[in-house]
Amino acid sequence: MEITEVCVLGGSGFVGRHACHVLAAEGYRVRVATRDRERAKEQLILLPTVDVETVDVHDPRQLCRFVRGADAVINLVGVLHDGRGNASFQAAHVELARKTVAACREAGIARLLHMSALNADPRGPSRYLRTKGEAEAIVRKSGLAVTLFRPSVIFGQGDAFLNLFARLLKLVPAVVLASPGARFQPVFVEDVAAVLVKSLEHPESIGKSYDLCGPGVYTLRELVEFVGATTGHRRPIIGLNDTLSYWQAFAMEWLPGKLLTRDNYYSMKADSVCRCAFPFGIEPAALEAVAPAYLAQRTPRSRYRWMRARAHRSEPAHGE
Repeated sequence: MEITEVCVLGGSGFVGRHACHVLAAEGYRVRVATRDRERAKEQLILLPTVDVETVDVHDPRQLCRFVRGADAVINLVGVLHDGRGNASFQAAHVELARKTVAACREAGIARLLHMSALNADPRGPSRYLRTKGEAEAIVRKSGLAVTLFRPSVIFGQGDAFLNLFARLLKLVPAVVLASPGARFQPVFVEDVAAVLVKSLEHPESIGKSYDLCGPGVYTLRELVEFVGATTGHRRPIIGLNDTLSYWQAFAMEWLPGKLLTRDNYYSMKADSVCRCAFPFGIEPAALEAVAPAYLAQRTPRSRYRWMRARAHRSEPAHGE
């Protein structure tokens, strides 16, 4: 069946905004569910085929009304820290996956794209990874035409990972770093968005799970060093052993903003890396080719470098 209209849950988030831009560019009609329509409109209002609707996706009736009439649903909702109510891992990952499957069935929608995480496993080391794994099991057993996406840490303009370290390095004389040897294979957000959209176009993606990683593997220490060198805020890094890493995470759970939690610490026990090829012939962007332009201060020279990098890689990035 031809897919022309797509409903996106989590479309106003970091990955969702980029996915909506690619969907609109490819001519799809897109409906985005959000709790704060006015704020979401600021990011998406200029996209001519995108409509933003105020929907409580955790309310089964509202969710079913929202997806009705669509050809496919993309669920990008996820939380990094366990909160209360709908912000908890259980609600955002497990229960919403169950409600999304039920809404698709009731609305007669066969196609479902679901964002998970690398190392998601019901027996994983952290609640984040366990609930992501439980959600995977729910959508796999749904009987729908499902495609799963399991990225490593995602970077790009406005990310909450490299930018977090960039802000931190401006404020502190030295970085006391938990789990400095944890390994990541960061993937560019525009490449993740491209894979999502390509999956709608390729029926052979049905039933598959795509691990999404960039070309380079880095320890957490190396990533912090990279951010420091890029922003001009190099700082001494004091790496903590495993025991002290745990206690730092425990202490930081009580601070505003939750920069680090024990659940994050447990997640970093599993290396966030993969060896499989990137799907659909897309060549994933290297961290060093993209991140400096948005991490460095916005001088005219850095803006030019960012524009030049995007123009140079626009076609191969989308596998065209």
